[in-house]
Amino acid sequence: MFKRLLRQAPLLLIVLGLAAAGGWWWWRMAAPEVELVLPKRGPAVEAIYATGTVEAEKWARIAPVVPGRIAEILAYEGDTVKEGQPLARLDDREARARIAELEAKAAYWREEMNRSTALTERGYRSTEATQKARSEYNQVNAAINAARQKRTDLLVTSPMDGMVLRRDGEIGELAELKDALFWVGAPRPLRITAEVDEEDIARVKIGQKVLIKADAFADRVLEAKVDRITPKGDPVNKTFRVRVVLPDDTPLLVGMTTEINIITAEHADALLIPVTALKDGKVLVVENGRTFALEPQTGIRGRTMVEVTQGLGPERPILASPPAGLRAGDRVRVK
Repeated sequence: MFKRLLRQAPLLLIVLGLAAAGGWWWWRMAAPEVELVLPKRGPAVEAIYATGTVEAEKWARIAPVVPGRIAEILAYEGDTVKEGQPLARLDDREARARIAELEAKAAYWREEMNRSTALTERGYRSTEATQKARSEYNQVNAAINAARQKRTDLLVTSPMDGMVLRRDGEIGELAELKDALFWVGAPRPLRITAEVDEEDIARVKIGQKVLIKADAFADRVLEAKVDRITPKGDPVNKTFRVRVVLPDDTPLLVGMTTEINIITAEHADALLIPVTALKDGKVLVVENGRTFALEPQTGIRGRTMVEVTQGLGPERPILASPPAGLRAGDRVRVK
């Protein structure tokens, strides 16, 4: 029996070796595979995103004072205009006819008043008759002034010096009080008016740098600065209006829509790790096939990277994206 066991010993050793190798292989393959990355140096930027529209710093939306049919266009896009200059004329035929009618009445009562005054002085007519003629004459004159004002209101005029940025409406169309027929403004300076969420507005300050993207200049990132912040927000949309002043050499045009990032913090040479590496404020590192956690102090958080201020060195590899359920102390395999 003992001799038989001795003859089978080599076979048992082989079986045990294979079992040990299989166990080691199972231990290796059962551990999840992870990828390690090194923290890297780069700029850390904290920004607030918003959308906005390019508009003139000084501009006016011009609608008719009274409704009417457009009879004449007197200014076009790109024209330089002065304050009070007529831009369009609405149909004033009825107004002119009314003025002519009243002027005829005024001429009659003026003659009547002069004749009555002469007769009163000679004693042929009472003073009351002369006073009535004078009263009628004055009433007609007042009506003429009102009619002339109504005719003046049929002229759409510019309220300021500037350039015609846009014109709407064609001859023959009916213009209502709500219809903007012209936009007049100074071509420079331009600004962007953006709506910023109320939860972010406390971090926005006048003078902060703004990075701008526009579809018309997709390959360029333009710069500007925060110029003004509206003190009162919109309680319905929960936003605050922010004005961004553009440099005079900006290629942006009035009416363009833009995406802006207001830079609230910026560090030129920061230590950065992927956002995916941070779980509950901790990162995982690997030693001897097992993980353990570090809790670094962080600063600026971007969409893809997080700044590390303390607790992690630039030469310490970390798990780029720990698998779900992985905890400190678990076995892992490094890619």
